[in-house]
Amino acid sequence: MNLQQALHQAQQDGLARIDAQMLLLHALDKPDAGRAWLLTHDTDALTPAQQQTFDQLCARRLAGEPVAYLTGHKEFYGLALHIDARVLDPRPDTETLVDWALQVLADWNAPRIVDLGTGSGAIALALQHQRPDASVWAVDASADALAVAALNAQALHLPVQFAQGSWLQALAPDLVFDAIVTNPPYIAADDPHLAALTHEPLSALASGSDGLDDIRAIVAQAPARLAPGGWLLIEHGWDQAEAVQALLRDAGFGEVQSHNDLAGIARCTGGCMTHLDRQ
Repeated sequence: MNLQQALHQAQQDGLARIDAQMLLLHALDKPDAGRAWLLTHDTDALTPAQQQTFDQLCARRLAGEPVAYLTGHKEFYGLALHIDARVLDPRPDTETLVDWALQVLADWNAPRIVDLGTGSGAIALALQHQRPDASVWAVDASADALAVAALNAQALHLPVQFAQGSWLQALAPDLVFDAIVTNPPYIAADDPHLAALTHEPLSALASGSDGLDDIRAIVAQAPARLAPGGWLLIEHGWDQAEAVQALLRDAGFGEVQSHNDLAGIARCTGGCMTHLDRQ
């Protein structure tokens, strides 16, 4: 079987074309060759071992396992990250959160930033890469997740600082930030969609009966840890923008607003601590 035939068969079996292409490149041990390479080599024959590997990868993908877990890597904001089942597969829509953080910090010199629930480190590393002058911290409750994030930071030579614990409580109490960014768990515990996400860590997905428990905790902790004019930016579920806006306003944030993801859905909500009053 040649490459073109293998891709056609995978799509006939129900695999998305881009998934099939990425898995085939992985099976061929050419992860960096690019999809264009497959087009110029479409008549190349697979060895029996390559065919077996590709078939196994396709079967696992059809069973719901993310491509990033199968290949061990994912690109996020132009950075090549190691990804495995200890962390969530970073979604392209989360780049919206990075874009917004860079926007609100554009006029800040040497900003202090913390990424809460960092997982693979995707957000923190993207911000550190884009703002080499920034001091960036990354927090996660999971030691396994922090191990993945630290591995990525080392591979990318980015000086992100890591801390394990529950949101901002993981950090020294005198640390204040110019921006707090987070993609926390936000799915309701009884949401039927969780059944399709069995390959990813549940602790990084579900958050109480309405999906807002962790967001409430972060919003409650954030005011005392933001510098005047600092921003809290939160990624959330497709239908949670109004609720998150209300939480931010109730906590004293100003300029509360939401930003849309790539599909035009209000996916990130944030506010500025313009009248900070620490007691």
